[in-house]
Amino acid sequence: MKMKMLALVTMIAAAGLGIEAQGPGAPGGQGGARGRGPQTPPLLMTSPAWEDGGVIPDKYTQAAGQTSPSPELKWSQVPMGTQSFVLLMHDPEPVLNKGSKMDITHWLIWNIPGTSTGLPENVAQGDLPDGSRQLSLRSNGYMGPGAPAGPYHHYTFELYALDTKLEVPAGTPQQTADTRNAVVNAMDGHVLGKAVLVARFHR
Repeated sequence: MKMKMLALVTMIAAAGLGIEAQGPGAPGGQGGARGRGPQTPPLLMTSPAWEDGGVIPDKYTQAAGQTSPSPELKWSQVPMGTQSFVLLMHDPEPVLNKGSKMDITHWLIWNIPGTSTGLPENVAQGDLPDGSRQLSLRSNGYMGPGAPAGPYHHYTFELYALDTKLEVPAGTPQQTADTRNAVVNAMDGHVLGKAVLVARFHR
């Protein structure tokens, strides 16, 4: 049941952005037609704080307070030509449970330098010195998981490697939906690779 839910979450996340998830035959995937030689390995993202599909420690959630630190994230196998990264963390459960038309944006950070290999723990809020811009539903930075008691919510981290930087201005929490749409639209046609990392949480 757990694997079916994770697969459904990934499919919905990919469909919501209009970008096909990596897999056999997809750009950046390990598959492909026979006779074309070795394929580029897919972009990978991990965290030392939990395994993919595992429970995220309370330290990084609203159980620790409204200003919980962001977790450390690492990525590898970056596609050639990457100029920047976009990271989107969202909770698709409200849509899956038909409680909302749009899922919750817990963290959107764009224009992460293409030379980056990850994000440190407790990223500062607001525009960063390296040119990254960020926001969430409640602040100009990371917003930890806050699902109530009940079934686990599957917080999905999506990393996109782009062949360009995005000319999307910094927004405010009140403009989160518009800014997220602007980032997604600006990404269209520029995605070189995608990685997904899922964390479960409930109180």
